[in-house]
Amino acid sequence: MAGPWWRQCRRWSTKCTSTGLFESLWCLKARPVSVSASSLLRLSWSSGPRTEGQPSPLPTQINLKTLSFTSSFTRHKSRFLDPTLLSCSCRKMHSDAKPKDPFALAQKDLKSLYDDIRKELFVSKDELKYLCDYYFDGKGKAIRPMIVVLMARALNIHSNRSGDLLPGQRAIAMISEMIHTASLVHDDVIDGSDKRRGKRTINEMWGERKAILAGDFILSAASMALARIGNNTVVKVLSQVIEDLVRGEFMQLGSKENENERFKHYLEKTFKKTASLIANSCKAVSILVNSDPDVHEIAYQYGKNVGIAFQLVDDVLDFTSGANQLGKPSAADLKLGLATGPVLFACQQFPELHAMIMRRFSSKGDVDRAWQYVLQSDGVQQTNYLARRYCQEAIRQISMLRPSAERDALIRLTEMVLTRDK
Repeated sequence: MAGPWWRQCRRWSTKCTSTGLFESLWCLKARPVSVSASSLLRLSWSSGPRTEGQPSPLPTQINLKTLSFTSSFTRHKSRFLDPTLLSCSCRKMHSDAKPKDPFALAQKDLKSLYDDIRKELFVSKDELKYLCDYYFDGKGKAIRPMIVVLMARALNIHSNRSGDLLPGQRAIAMISEMIHTASLVHDDVIDGSDKRRGKRTINEMWGERKAILAGDFILSAASMALARIGNNTVVKVLSQVIEDLVRGEFMQLGSKENENERFKHYLEKTFKKTASLIANSCKAVSILVNSDPDVHEIAYQYGKNVGIAFQLVDDVLDFTSGANQLGKPSAADLKLGLATGPVLFACQQFPELHAMIMRRFSSKGDVDRAWQYVLQSDGVQQTNYLARRYCQEAIRQISMLRPSAERDALIRLTEMVLTRDK
């Protein structure tokens, strides 16, 4: 395929706009998803050996020649797939009924989520209790527990059980939101953020010291709830999330001088800071209901790919949405000195960005110039396209489970990830 990589990305992205992602991707079969470009990077989803609880290998090679997605399931037979998925057209594979909205389908299980979290965080000291309850006001999107709930129900049905959640699965959904929120509290301190979810941050209102303690307390409460599940493998899997969060934050504090390594660094950081929580939470609920490691891997891979796509879209919104929509200042990443997907793609058209990245946009006018370069380039479109490819892989993975309303809702969710505006 000849021609500059950004032109190829533009061609690919325009080909994807004729139909919605949801309609076009029902047709995905159990085969590797692949795409190549003449000059950017090589991403490889390999299936090499790994220790229990560790994330499957992330993209491991980055150069300026090929963009290649290979499935970690090419070695497996498609025994999980409904037979119709291998040979039928989109219309035949699924009913014409539109899948239910994921939020509506999970609403019953999420109804008492924040009440349960507040019970876990009960303390006699009023100020600490108020600090810990501050973000658990029921106004969050609850994306992570929703994915966990839907995955748990889909896996239960796949494993010849009723769709009802097991107590441990419900606890994992709650724990995932607690770990996520604790990480937000700590991130706001590190970044010096003054706004989160449309209101003042904890560190802005009560100071950094109390914010750090509040985040630590939320993590400790989540750890106690995790221990009560009583499954050592689940404890190990979810403990990996906390390690990844810390490692991801350290990665974000650094940068790569080698231009060819930056995208690998960015995607690995994205996995650790965002996708690991979703991937390992999905894996944890699968462990409680099914002993087959291949089923665990399906759940893990869906969570990983959706999680990375979610963050890629979030990085795009930093350039395309206003502060009122985001609930935080726009261009926040540039102001923090971070080069996200749109900036890294834009470097191919505007090499001036490389010097700005190395000095973390610290010179006067860097943020404004970088902003303009990104908007003048195809960086936003290419990041969106990459997010779409991750969602395609997520759909391919989840389609290996038996049909259910929850499985179809998880497929529907991938389109919602790509089309969200906040």
